[in-house]
Amino acid sequence: MKEIVLETNIKVYTTAELPDEFKELAQSAISATSGAYAPYSKFHVGAAVLLENGVIVKGNNQENVAYPSGLCAERVALFYAGAAYPGVAVRAIAIAACTGGKPVGMITPCGACRQVLLETEIRGKRPVKVLLCGEMQTYVIESAASLLPLSFSSLGETN
Repeated sequence: MKEIVLETNIKVYTTAELPDEFKELAQSAISATSGAYAPYSKFHVGAAVLLENGVIVKGNNQENVAYPSGLCAERVALFYAGAAYPGVAVRAIAIAACTGGKPVGMITPCGACRQVLLETEIRGKRPVKVLLCGEMQTYVIESAASLLPLSFSSLGETN
């Protein structure tokens, strides 16, 4: 028998401790929650993507009564970044949520968003840092690949 151990290293920062390079990004994700269209779930998610050129692109969840037709904040931000800045690699993404106008604890991307984040890394040929912004602290993960172990690539190969 062989055993495989998978590990994910996560740095946990208080809001005050967050490195300066990510403070604006985290605040952008938090502010993006206010533009979410979430009349059904009442769960407003915001995402902010930091591009290699220093530009920050924001997105938020956009729901639809035909549930699968909506999009998560992460994919809205990543797809907008790809459309508006083709060929510019993503350096980091911050994700935040609120409900009833109040911030919630740290949330993680859904499986579909994790797969899009992984492919974003592959396309950009560099890791994408993931910031999970909660009310009191932010988790920083060095690579989106850490969120999706045993994933498949665009060629159908297991990573």
